[in-house]
Amino acid sequence: MAQGIGKIFGILLLLFLGGKSMAADKSWDKVFAKSEQVNVQKVQFKNRYGIELVGDLYIPKNVGKQKLAAIAVAGPFGAVKEQASGFYAQTLAQKGFITLAFDASYTGESGGEPRSVASPDINTEDFSAAVDFLSNYANVDSKRIGILGICGFGGFALNAAAMDTRIRATVASTMYDMTRVNARGYNDTMDAKARYKLKESLNNQRTEDFKKGTFAKAGGLPEKLTGDEPLFIKEYFEYYKTPRGFHARSINSNGAWNLTSSLSMINMPILAYSDEIQSAVLIIHGDKAHSRYFSEDAFKKLKGKNKELLLIKDANHVDLYDNAQKIPFERIAQFFNANLK
Repeated sequence: MAQGIGKIFGILLLLFLGGKSMAADKSWDKVFAKSEQVNVQKVQFKNRYGIELVGDLYIPKNVGKQKLAAIAVAGPFGAVKEQASGFYAQTLAQKGFITLAFDASYTGESGGEPRSVASPDINTEDFSAAVDFLSNYANVDSKRIGILGICGFGGFALNAAAMDTRIRATVASTMYDMTRVNARGYNDTMDAKARYKLKESLNNQRTEDFKKGTFAKAGGLPEKLTGDEPLFIKEYFEYYKTPRGFHARSINSNGAWNLTSSLSMINMPILAYSDEIQSAVLIIHGDKAHSRYFSEDAFKKLKGKNKELLLIKDANHVDLYDNAQKIPFERIAQFFNANLK
């Protein structure tokens, strides 16, 4: 039973100068091409729980002593900064922002033990820790900081914006509410009875994990496709399991989440106070994405005038990871320029 739950959880999961500088890597380890218009510097900083986060800071060349607006970028859920978040960060740095793509706690190059753990609280905090760092970086105007979350971190970005009043503007791209999908399943098809059985299985797994001193893993993407998989699984595979987006440190490419991470997602929903966000919000989603309803429902809850839902024609969920023809970078830059004045 636990193994079967693990496969289900794995699919759900897949849907889904304050710090100190480190020596920059000499080799380019990203899945996207390097831009000659920006400099990249590896940095590290701690979140409120003492977990050391590692990020790539993208700085427009010839910035001098000028103070610029800054954007912290994270996601997708289970990805690393060398994938989609780095691509967004580099592209926006080309447009004049200082950007920080970072690995979430317990993943990638960031710290935290055990590995491959997710938490709605800690992953929200990770965004605020990135704001801590940017607020104290010499070339950043601390009054002009925004955040951008992709996939599951789109939901965490909105959650952070509801809490952290230093965040002046938020973009959520192809977002997931990871707490909702874990607690209710796709399209809210999991009822209370099924949820109780899931919790029983996961809590029994906790007992086994403690006994063995290890953590059972949730299921991940298959190593090969049979052709019978749902379309969205094929789309994920085409990104995470091929040269297009594969990265060895990415959980979605080369690993699996700890199975019992789902418990906190089930028990602690995010976006409880998203209707109190007073800063600007832009939510972007593909009109063909299986996950579109997350963005539409999150947008309905937002109040105020400076809120926008932008649907991208003929784009699926994964298109907004790396398809520069469909990711509306010009619109994103305009949004941040207008709201990080």
